[in-house]
Amino acid sequence: MTYAAQVTSGVNSGVRMKNKLTSLNVRNAKPGRHFDGGGLFLIKTKSGGNWIWRYSYLKRVREMGLGPFDAVSLSAARAARDGWAAVLATGKDPISERERQREAEQAALNKEAPTFSDIAEIVFESHKASLRGDGDRGKWFSPLRVHVIPKLGQHRISEIHQTDIADTLRPIWKTKHPTANKAWQRTRFIIQQAEYMGYDCKPFVADAARVMLGKVDHKTENVTATPWQAIPALYRSIAGVSSPKLCLRWMMLTCVRSAGCLGARFDEIEGSVWTVPADRIKGMRNAVQDFRVPLCDEALRIAEVARSVDDSFLFPSYRKRGGHITEAALRKELAALNEAGRPHGFRTSFRTWAEDTDQPWDVAETVLGHQIKGRVERAYARSDLLDRRRIVMDRWAAHVTASSADVIELRR
Repeated sequence: MTYAAQVTSGVNSGVRMKNKLTSLNVRNAKPGRHFDGGGLFLIKTKSGGNWIWRYSYLKRVREMGLGPFDAVSLSAARAARDGWAAVLATGKDPISERERQREAEQAALNKEAPTFSDIAEIVFESHKASLRGDGDRGKWFSPLRVHVIPKLGQHRISEIHQTDIADTLRPIWKTKHPTANKAWQRTRFIIQQAEYMGYDCKPFVADAARVMLGKVDHKTENVTATPWQAIPALYRSIAGVSSPKLCLRWMMLTCVRSAGCLGARFDEIEGSVWTVPADRIKGMRNAVQDFRVPLCDEALRIAEVARSVDDSFLFPSYRKRGGHITEAALRKELAALNEAGRPHGFRTSFRTWAEDTDQPWDVAETVLGHQIKGRVERAYARSDLLDRRRIVMDRWAAHVTASSADVIELRR
């Protein structure tokens, strides 16, 4: 035992103590505390035991764990005590110094071989600038957060094997295949980006995992849509001036996706044209632009009714002050009417009506915000067909409202 251990241990200071334990003592020790000297002792239990070093720092007694007795021998425990006693002799607190060393070692390890979770966060932060709503609206990160990170998050990116990915996704590969496929795509993308960063990993492990998971005979189900012939009856049945009711009618008349309609604001309407901002239009950021929507007389009446409730959002939330309603409110409204069709399905209702009634194909596609020309053609033909769309949408509105003179029922 070193002199430093004797002097700084806080136990029998200044007195050279004889070691009291032997390897045989340690092996046969009964439950309790067994002192070795210099502040070192063994706490033995029925199921195991731990080495403890007691010392004094700034007049405060502290106890430092040196490891389990079945993994750390008596001689190793004494050597550890002597080493930390030397640190104490320099004026540093051994426990704080050990924590600092561990943090430094962990930081070095993370820099050399970060975890999947670390890389996923870095990749998302750098990638989300190209995603709509910084990736939140499309929930780009959600499949990873829910299905991958809980199992793979703490794995070193360089140590992930194809079996790890396969085992992670196998529980949902067949039952929730669209979600599982997104999780796989994101996982592969993150590993690929990590390789570009210079880490020792290969996207091959994700490809191999997909082979291990096998093919899935998944049939994509289309969103349930109300037949266009039933739209007038549905429109009349949505009576009242609550935000969900008005929003459903607005969606039927404008054929704009729910993300665009839910957050509609009065300052986006100028005359009889509603301009949906690019950040509420489907598509990659910088790949979409503001979309003008010609409003029929019925839509303008809806806006007038909505303005009597709020002066910012057309369809404000009654629960979230200063916000707008959610799609869940729309679905709840349709469920109350036993309507199987979904809000997004109104776009299908319109498109089928346009096809069955021989409306111009290019105009009908533009109403839905679809691109109808190649990249080069679009560079020259830049018209959004607003005037032609107004004609078609007025025809659609006449069908939706069944040419009724008063279809807004002002009752709650």
